[in-house]
Order: sequence, then C-alpha cells, then structure tokens
Amino acid sequence: MSRRALRRLRGEQRGQEEPGLGELGLDLGPGPGPGPGPERGREGPLPAAAAAARRGRRGPARTGVSNRFELITAEESEDEPPSREEGTDARLSERDAAGGNNEGAVTEEAEGDGQREGEEAEQPDQTPVLSNKPRKKKKKRKTKKTSAGETLEDNDLEDIDSLLEKIEDTNGLSQQTQSGIIADSRPLLYVEHRNLNPENELKRYFGARAVLGDQRPRQRQRQYVRSTWLTAPKNTWPRYSKTGIAMQLVDTRRGVQYFTFEHHREYQQVQFKFLDAVESMDPNNIVLLLQMNPYHVDSLLQLSDVCRMQEDQEMARDLIERALYSLECAFHPVFSLTSGTCRLDYRRPENRAFFLALFKHLMFLEKRGCPRTALEFCKLILSLDPENDPLCVLLLIDFLSLRAREYTFLTRMFQEWESHRNLSQLPNFAFSVPLAYFFLSQQEERSELELSQARERAARLIQLALIMFPSVLMPLLDHCSVQPDARVASHSFFGLNAQISQPPALNQLTSLYVGRTHSLWKDPAVMAWLETNVHEVLRMVEARDPLVEESEHKRKMRYQSAPRNIYRHVILSEMKEATAALPLEVTSQPVMGFDPLPPLDSIVSYTRPERTNHPSNESTLSLFFRSLLPNFNLQGDIRHDGDEEAAAGQDLNQGVNRLMAAMRDMLANIQFQEPPRDDNPEGDGDWD
Repeated sequence: MSRRALRRLRGEQRGQEEPGLGELGLDLGPGPGPGPGPERGREGPLPAAAAAARRGRRGPARTGVSNRFELITAEESEDEPPSREEGTDARLSERDAAGGNNEGAVTEEAEGDGQREGEEAEQPDQTPVLSNKPRKKKKKRKTKKTSAGETLEDNDLEDIDSLLEKIEDTNGLSQQTQSGIIADSRPLLYVEHRNLNPENELKRYFGARAVLGDQRPRQRQRQYVRSTWLTAPKNTWPRYSKTGIAMQLVDTRRGVQYFTFEHHREYQQVQFKFLDAVESMDPNNIVLLLQMNPYHVDSLLQLSDVCRMQEDQEMARDLIERALYSLECAFHPVFSLTSGTCRLDYRRPENRAFFLALFKHLMFLEKRGCPRTALEFCKLILSLDPENDPLCVLLLIDFLSLRAREYTFLTRMFQEWESHRNLSQLPNFAFSVPLAYFFLSQQEERSELELSQARERAARLIQLALIMFPSVLMPLLDHCSVQPDARVASHSFFGLNAQISQPPALNQLTSLYVGRTHSLWKDPAVMAWLETNVHEVLRMVEARDPLVEESEHKRKMRYQSAPRNIYRHVILSEMKEATAALPLEVTSQPVMGFDPLPPLDSIVSYTRPERTNHPSNESTLSLFFRSLLPNFNLQGDIRHDGDEEAAAGQDLNQGVNRLMAAMRDMLANIQFQEPPRDDNPEGDGDWD
C-alpha cells in the first residue's frame, strides 16, 4: 500500500465524506441505472481532487459505506487530472446511477439552490438533523466557494491573455522582452496602444496614486463617451456631435491601405467662415466660430497657436487634444493606428490637420516629460507616409529615442534604413546613433562581447560624424558650457571656417540638432568619450586621410537647398537657432499655423468661392474713401476688352473726376454748429 492511499484512508477516518457507490464505480441492485458500459469503463474512477471538492460541498458524511480499499486500485489512474469534458461526463453518469439506486446511492449535489432542495426532498431522513449551527457552516462554505470562483475567473483571464499573446505571435507581433529590446519579427514602426497614453508613462515614474489622484470616482459618475486611443475625452469639453468629417478608403496596394479624410458640405461652409476669420487677423472671430462649431479642427489648431503665444500652455494643449479626438471619431473602421500599413496623403488639404495635430501633440508631450509617449506618436506620424515624410520627423525621432532610452530601436532603425534612406547624411543620425551605442556600452546587464562591440561601433561612427560634419563640435561645446583644449580650439578643421564654408541648408540641419539635443551631451562620461574621439579625428586630419577630403567634397556637392518638408519642420519646431537660418523665400511669405508651407502639388477637392463684394486690386486711397463713403467706387466701370492700354488715360481721368465729386459732396454735407450764445457772460458768480 502506497503513502498516497494511506493518506486518503487517514483523511476518511478523520470525518471526511465517505465515497459513494457512484464514485467507486459499483452498481448494487438490479435497478434501471446504467451499468459499467463502455463510457464508464473508459473514464474509470474520478480523481481525488474532484471527490474532495464534492465532499466539501455536500457537508457531513452520510451512510451507505462501501469498501474503502477499492480506492487502492485507482491510484495509478488518479495521478493525472482528467480534462473538463471527462469530469462532466463522469458527473452525468453518476447522476444517472443515483437516479436508479435510490436506496443506497449518493447523488452529486449541484451548485444551484433548486437542486439542493430537490436532493433534500429525496432524503427526508436528514431533515431533523439540521439546525442553526450547520446553516452557519453552509454560509462559510458558500463564501469559500465564491473565493474559489474568483480564482477560477482569474485563471480564465490568464488563459485569455495567453491566447492573445499566441495570436500576436502568429501575426508576427511579439512582445517586448524584459530588457526593452524590440523583437526582430515586429515591424519597425509598430505602435503600441498602451504607449499612446501619457498617464501610463507618468505612472511608471511617479506611481498610479500620484498621477490619478481622485479621478477614479469622477470617472464612474461621468456620462458615457466614446473611448479613443489618441486622447481621453474630458468632462469640460462640449458634447460631441457629428462634425461633417469622414474617412474613406481610397486604394489598397501590396498590403498597404490608402485613406483620406473628406469634408461634407456643412463642414466646407464652416471652413470658408474660418478662412474669413483668419484673414480678419482677429482671434475673437475664431473664438466665436468655435462656440458655434466646437470641434472644427483647423479652428482648434489655429487658436492653440494663439494660446501658446499668450503663454497659456494648458489651454493650447487642451485644444490640440480636442482636435485629435474629433479626427479619431471620424476614423474608418479598417483604419489602424498600430499596423503601420495605413497611409494618408499630405498633398490633400483634408489630411494635413491630422499630421499637424499629431506633431503638435507630441511636442506638448515632450515638454511635459513623456518622451516615450512622444516617441510612439512620432512613429505613428512616420508610418502614415514613410516615403515622403511631410513633417520630416526623421529629424526628431532620434532625439526622442535617446530621451526615452530606446537605444535599441534607434540602432535598429539606422541599420534597416541606412541602405535606402542614407540616414548617415543627416547630422542628427550621424551623431545620435554613436551616442546610442555608447549608452548601450554602459549597460552592465549585457554580455562582455556585446559591450565591446557597442564601444567599437560608437567610436567608429562618432569619428565618421566628426569628419563629415565638423561644424557641429564647437556650437555643441558652446551650448554645453565646455571649453575645448588648446589643440582643438586652435585647429582650423573645427574652427570658424568650418561653419562659414558650409552650405545654408546644412547650417539649418546642424543648428537644429545642436539646439535640440545639446542637453544629452552634458554627461561627463559622454564628454570624456567625445574628447578622445576628437583627438583621434585630428590625428587622421593631420595624417591627410583620404576620408577627410572625400567628406569635404560631399559637403560641397550636397546640401545645396533643403526640401520643403525640412522648412516645414523647422517652422513647427520653433527652434531659434534653426529659424534664424531660414532663407528669405520662406520667411517672406505668410505662414499659417493650420497649414504651414502647403505642398506645391496639392490635390484640391473643393475650392473657396470668390468674394465679389471686396475687390482685391483697390488702392489704399480707394479703401480710405470707401470707409468714409460706402457707395464710392474709384474704379467704376472698367473696360475688360482688348484695348486696355488705349483706355488707361481715360479711366484715370474718370477716376480723378469721381474722386473730386465725392470730395465736393463730402465737404458740402459738413455742417458746423455754432456754440450756444451766453447772454450773461459775467454770470452770477455762484458755483453749482
């Protein structure tokens, strides 16, 4: 006899429930109950765990004891727990056996109250034994059963999570490892929903209690609103209704879906009113328009810029979030934020608001101290149009990766995109990627081989960056308040000549990078590593390495003029160092916050109707007299036939004659009132 059987027998002798005939698989008596048919022969005895669970539900032991030593033969079959289907079949067969043997067989008790009452009715001999004390025990057992049910629900939730993970694995979307390294099977621009919420990042920094505070009870009392991924709707916002914006699926090519926003007729009329309000140069007109249409996207974007200029950052951020909420409510059912295969064409004016709202929102997140969330939004913008990159977020994604300490993502992006995008020709990638490798070489949890490889790559890439862009070093040291040594300061390779001789387009890129990321280079360990590589570069320059001359030739041939998306990025970033380097053709034209530097090849779906009541070619003098005399028209009936040159003198004389007639009429209508005469100039001398 084994220890397992002895423990069972000892437990039965301590007062636990004795096994019934249905559990032992015996059939006593010639009743109509089913015998040991093929189904029961297949299942065998029930496991001890199921029997113990039934004993706990049934309560006190009952009569009708059979041979306990029959359990010894079932030892081997009870070692493995049966499946749920086998347990269900066994319970059903026991109920049938109990229905046939009413004299000695004990039926299994169901969890419902009605089944308990039916079983007590079948066994009236146990009714007088019940008292208040066993009833209390029943309540305790019910509580235990509830806790066990909660445990089962938790196990079911864990099973659901494991199933979801398997589904994501089959789609090629594996989870992040504990070290934060993105798996190779996941797309580069894959966006996670949980990283789009800045509260999740703040919870990791400060804890849930410090971030949420007393928001939980308020959320329970809030009325139902549509849940979104980009922003969380607030109670202070106006009630949302359909704004007239919709999204349509335009085309699907090679697994990539192309979408576009559309403006309905009602929204087009509001858009025309918005353009009139912008031309009036009065923000109050935009405020009045938003009171009538609280979710008009372009009005929200333009008013957000006005609030930001007035140092009202909270209101500016709130308006941008409201614009994102309005656009997300208009998404197509197939449009996905996370797949990275959905595209929007920036050439369409209806799509530009979504790009600009996302960019301004990530700028607010970065200033708020949520670089990981800002990086996720940056990946989202890049995934909408990775080929053209209309807002040129490639100039920003390296900075956000370094701030969020996503060094592996930055190095992986450089490795995958360098061959077809030439990322090393951008100063920001040329300097940020070796800085990321340097930070990876400082992580102690990595192996020694990985650390040595990271150090070698960091040294090699930073030397290439210093040779290709020598004008970055001195402004970078100046922003970091670091004085270079005499050798570096006196050398002409890194001197003032390097900054003057570079093209204007390259000057914009270097100024933008230094102004944005100089705070990441202030670490003493980083400065010591940079100093070592600067001296190595000077040694290569003095040795007349051919790489130095080749890099100088590339700088002169390339960077002749910057594309329009770089100018657009500089304007949106508002970096003083880069804005000062913008060319005159960009700064001379008006730049609107809702559509800065629109593309030259825009795809216009609807046009603004021309206004005939305000001629555009009126002079200042004509507008002045129109303000005095609304019916005055200096141009009169101008001829539109072919001989405009012959009639120019006559039109001029007619205009002068009309002007003189209008001035005579104005002077004739002026009446001067004489002051009232005072018959007693001396007065009484009394003061009122």
